[in-house]
Amino acid sequence: MDMHILLQQLVNGLVLGALYGLIAVGYTMVYGVLGMINFAHGEVYMISAYATGIALGVLSFLGVHSVVPLLLLTVVCVVVVTGTYGWVIERVAYRPLRGAPKLSLLISAIGVSLFLQAYVQLSQGPNPQGIQPVLPGAFRLVLGAGEDNFVQVTYAQSLIVVFALVSMAFLSWVIGHTSMGRACRATQQDPRMATLLGINTDRVISTVFVIGAVMASIAGVLVTINYGSFDFSIGFVVGVKAFTAAVLGGIGSLPGALVGGLLLGLLESVFSGYVSSDYKDVFAFTVLIMVLVFRPSGLFGKPAVEKV
Repeated sequence: MDMHILLQQLVNGLVLGALYGLIAVGYTMVYGVLGMINFAHGEVYMISAYATGIALGVLSFLGVHSVVPLLLLTVVCVVVVTGTYGWVIERVAYRPLRGAPKLSLLISAIGVSLFLQAYVQLSQGPNPQGIQPVLPGAFRLVLGAGEDNFVQVTYAQSLIVVFALVSMAFLSWVIGHTSMGRACRATQQDPRMATLLGINTDRVISTVFVIGAVMASIAGVLVTINYGSFDFSIGFVVGVKAFTAAVLGGIGSLPGALVGGLLLGLLESVFSGYVSSDYKDVFAFTVLIMVLVFRPSGLFGKPAVEKV
């Protein structure tokens, strides 16, 4: 493979990994506080893609055509809508089963996932949807002589990486240096003791679901702007890959979610370039199996210690 093709695949992998990392944060935060996997998280990302298309259409109809205001208003609208979905999902599907066995929560999560898929399919139609390009143009790094000897980074891809890094840095600061972050860490360590100390654990858990949904919504906006198309089934595969990224980095670790996402994106992109893009999903699931077999705690995770 030529050097410029390899570098282009690495750039694409970095962008893809940033998206996986954003979505993986939702899995990591819910698991860190509740000790369970929110398998409806991928569908929250899917809903954010549809919300992005609707918001762009409505804002354009209202006369907002300048790129910066259009993107900022779209992000605000989608974050509000998707955050509301995250809050409702926690209140309806998880809070009533808070003291139930973990299997009940798992079944509830799968049920919510199927319900959201069917709901979007019926309300928006089964056919793929698309939007007009919002952020055309690209940076080009010329590597030498020849028309094709360059590496291209689109403006949308640049925006994805910047948003991912800024969002992760801000979220890490919130968890590490604010009262809400301390409440989240206390609830993660011992929910009963946190309640005795005056922490409203119900509010903390709802906030965690909202934060996870917001991170997924940012990913949904960026993916929709970058690729321009979406359908009701995109949440499943992307959700499993984001879960793979969370496990790879260490489920429960915020830096691990981003690092795991970047590693998975780079590996998947290089595999697509060197082997075949037809089997990139199989490759991602193979990575998940290998991590669960050889290092179930992930790169930054800690082995679970049973309290007695």
